Amino acid sequence: MSVIPFNNPVITTKAPQVLTAADALAGKTVDDKPAPPPTPGEGVVVKISGAGLKASQAGSNPNQDIDDSNLKDNIKQLLKMIRELRKQLAEKMAQLSAAMNDTALSPEARQAKVAGLQGDIASIQSGLMTAQGQLSKSLKDESPEAQMEAMTLLSK
Repeated sequence: MSVIPFNNPVITTKAPQVLTAADALAGKTVDDKPAPPPTPGEGVVVKISGAGLKASQAGSNPNQDIDDSNLKDNIKQLLKMIRELRKQLAEKMAQLSAAMNDTALSPEARQAKVAGLQGDIASIQSGLMTAQGQLSKSLKDESPEAQMEAMTLLSK
């Protein structure tokens, strides 16, 4: 999406003032010449596709698909926990990558920060493995359809 401020009545900007050679010879400065008033335009038009609208609604509750499933509550909770742990793991991995490439820190400070993040990552991975083990145990007594639905939700 692009916004052109000169044609948008909501965004008021002062048009650039330009001096001609004759103005300069006459001793005029930029402040002596008034700017023309902005012309009202069409404004901003935003078109959202069906896929975009669906994605924006999905952002409000990222676990809506799990809530709408026919799985037992304990399985739903485990699926949500696994998603949250995966999200936390991705965030910590990004922080680790940034810390490893941060030249503003001294080598000792960088090493300490990286070690701390590696500890956090190990804890999250341990929790993720535990949650996945619990999910596996919970799914053993479920129907093949429920197992397939859980695995589909887990893959998202």
